Amino acid sequence: MASEIRDIRLAASGEQKIEWVKRNCDLLRTLEQEFLETRPFAGKKIALSVHLEAKTAYLCKVLAAGGAQMYVTGSNPLSTQDDVAAALAAAGLEVHAWYGATEEEYNRHIRAVLCAGPNIIIDDGGDLVHMVHTELTHLIPDIIGGCEETTTGIIRLEAMNRAGQLKFPMVRVNNADCKHFFDNRYGTGQSVWDGIMRTTNLIVAGKVVVVAGYGWCGKGVAMRAKGLGAKVIVTEINPVKAIEAVMDGFEVMPMKEAAKLGDFFVTVTGCEKVIDEEDFAVMKDGAILSNAGHFDCEIDMAKLKEIAVESREMRRNIMGYKLPSGQWIFVLGEGRLVNLACGDGHPAEIMDMSFAIQALSAKYLVEHGKELTEKLIDVPREVDEDVAARKLMFLGKRIDVLTPEQEAYLNRSLV
Repeated sequence: MASEIRDIRLAASGEQKIEWVKRNCDLLRTLEQEFLETRPFAGKKIALSVHLEAKTAYLCKVLAAGGAQMYVTGSNPLSTQDDVAAALAAAGLEVHAWYGATEEEYNRHIRAVLCAGPNIIIDDGGDLVHMVHTELTHLIPDIIGGCEETTTGIIRLEAMNRAGQLKFPMVRVNNADCKHFFDNRYGTGQSVWDGIMRTTNLIVAGKVVVVAGYGWCGKGVAMRAKGLGAKVIVTEINPVKAIEAVMDGFEVMPMKEAAKLGDFFVTVTGCEKVIDEEDFAVMKDGAILSNAGHFDCEIDMAKLKEIAVESREMRRNIMGYKLPSGQWIFVLGEGRLVNLACGDGHPAEIMDMSFAIQALSAKYLVEHGKELTEKLIDVPREVDEDVAARKLMFLGKRIDVLTPEQEAYLNRSLV
């Protein structure tokens, strides 16, 4: 099947972006050279659905260097960059994606990469896995396993696994230390504010920022907001995380109270209707809402559109909604992932680690998939530590090594 992209003539621009990423991704560059020699994916088909921008494109090229036949689509209609998709198609990979896809087009693109009959799935949010298990079950026997990139996708996988519905092994890439410690915290923290500031051209210092959710992503968003000079309020449902937020120096309160105070709102929960009709009604005139969770359900956009008496685009990627009480609420990127809908996503050096985990986890599945009995597995510890050790080397840092005596001391029996 031929690629389905917006315009192949955009390829030169996309290739320029990919080359910049490659220059700043030491881990992936090293893996690309290793894979060219070892060809771990020779004869294997990989279906990939990840936010289709330059860093993802370079991961695709690295996997292709390892012999994989790549079938690529995006994981969000507003995060696909058409020039990057064109560059991959021009390089001979099969790509089905374009910016602003309708729901029908998005699902068609997901279906197209699956109909290639993949052996490995690399997913971000769980849409590939969901469609295989609901519409394309005849493909399951040929699937060795897959990797899931994000928290939301893992939540969906865990629900399937509890129900006994998951039919092949999936690696929880998001749970790897080299993923959530750095990607979720530092990557999300920086890229969310990059997207917000680029889109609004407004100052953050002196404003009140409400962060919904204090997981690793929420920690990063709150930390960067504080660094930018904002007063930060955290909303949470987990008492342990709420205490952590308090001890990190943030105000903690329910959303119903925080809604009255915030200038900027960022949802990072993985849940739906985190900001709802009651919250909209009490917000300040000019409140700015954004979402950093995978799906566009954390802000109740359907209800906001229903109750608004007027709506209009205020600026690219900023939609304004006038409420019956007269105040305006502004939503960035249609309530989709603000760091990708309104920016370029995480920094290259951060995704270098996350995508190295993806590539090595896919390699692990090819080598050991048939031996696995569990359907939901963690990234092998040796893979996590290998990525960390390589990254330290590229950063020019060294660490201590235990002496034999120290190892014996730590492993001594206390009986």
